[in-house]
Amino acid sequence: MNTIFDPFNLVLLGIALVIFWRLRGVLGSRTGNERPPFDPYAATHKPEVAPEKAPGTVLRFPKDQPGEPVPAGAEPPLPVWMGYAPEGSPLATAIATLAEADPNFTPKSFIDGAKLAYEMIVDGFAKGDKAALKELLSNDVFEEFAAAIDARAAAGQTVDSRFVGIDKAELKSIELAGKRASVTMKFVSEIISVTREKDGSVIEGDPKEIREITDVWTFERDIASRDPNWKLAATQAEA
Repeated sequence: MNTIFDPFNLVLLGIALVIFWRLRGVLGSRTGNERPPFDPYAATHKPEVAPEKAPGTVLRFPKDQPGEPVPAGAEPPLPVWMGYAPEGSPLATAIATLAEADPNFTPKSFIDGAKLAYEMIVDGFAKGDKAALKELLSNDVFEEFAAAIDARAAAGQTVDSRFVGIDKAELKSIELAGKRASVTMKFVSEIISVTREKDGSVIEGDPKEIREITDVWTFERDIASRDPNWKLAATQAEA
């Protein structure tokens, strides 16, 4: 007798089919709220989406926001004069006063700019570039430099100059009179400079000698002006 068609087996088969159909109706249906299959690579390599910003706006880091309170437990910022003047000295007080009056002023940024201006002015004077010098000098100093350049040209003299580098650049004094700020710097630099006559003969300097030059220069600026540039207002050479 064939056991496949045994009535008892047929009953069991029917029960199994009913159970299977009901389970399929529950587990196999999709409601639209199912989570997608887990992808470990997508989870670990999902690209970050940058926050949207309105046209013309700039996203700033918290540390760039002015006027934010110092977080609790954080160390207060170092005094602006730290590293540039002794504590309690007139120079330290003057640095703090100028930084308070002009938030754009810091000793580091000023010294870096003054070093660049010093090199440009020395180079411009040697080349007789009055156009370049006019943007860097006050009117009085420019007239003096221009007169020296014109006298040199009238005599047929030329200057060969090579700027080697600045050994030292330090703040000496700061004055604030109303909105007029004056900052005096001391520069110690190394320069090769030769002045020649029309015939090429050397009348001053040595083309093979590096000379150490010490200059004391004063830069001025109206801190109420939108023009951020400082201009050379006075010069003094030290032996």
